[in-house]
Amino acid sequence: MIGESHRTMDGTWPVVELRQYTLRPGARDVLIELFDREFVETQEAAGMRIMGQFRDEDDPDRFVWMRGFRDMASRGAALTAFYLEGDAWKAHGKAANATMLDSTDALLLRPLSETAGFPLPEARPGPGATALPPSRFMATICHLDAPVDNAFVRFFDERVRPVLSGTGAHPIACFETEPSENTFPRLPVREGENVFIWFTSFEDDDRRRTHLDRLARSKEWNEDVLPGLSARLTGPPQRLNLAPTARS
Repeated sequence: MIGESHRTMDGTWPVVELRQYTLRPGARDVLIELFDREFVETQEAAGMRIMGQFRDEDDPDRFVWMRGFRDMASRGAALTAFYLEGDAWKAHGKAANATMLDSTDALLLRPLSETAGFPLPEARPGPGATALPPSRFMATICHLDAPVDNAFVRFFDERVRPVLSGTGAHPIACFETEPSENTFPRLPVREGENVFIWFTSFEDDDRRRTHLDRLARSKEWNEDVLPGLSARLTGPPQRLNLAPTARS
């Protein structure tokens, strides 16, 4: 799971998908059990990296997950190998799709720099794991009317990041839109958007709540930093509050 101890920065996954699935009421745990049992090692065997699987804590019918690829060409090859040629999807794809109302909310991303990607664990809990980690994650999605530029990155590093860190939420990864053409059109992605996303991690839900409370009471954030950030965006930032699954 991203954010755990003994982490190593794996710089070989410069293409990342952030996928948000809207599920049928009550079906999320069914999909998570199936995903964690059948779709982790089998996707990785096809040439990709599963980076994290999460329950959206603000929506009981939303499943959020991420996977990485070495480049856009190998993304097409890996997805072809898994979805069109692999035994796991042939055997379990119908059951997975039966839990979903919509699976098209997917953003294609790249790390903001060579050191801005996720610090990934050396190992994850094995198949059959049921203990849920206490850790929590937050993804903040910002939409811009143009690609991320140096001025925006400078504002984030000099103004946003210090306030976040000072309130207990040091960003662990930052991403921007990967503008390349979708190399596996059978799976749509949200094209034509310019996003900047940062992720923060917390030891547990109490730490996250403490951060949000301190941020809400921060004069610097509310009177200076947030207005300056919002002025650079096309709409309010979207926040995902995420709880990792047992194998995330």
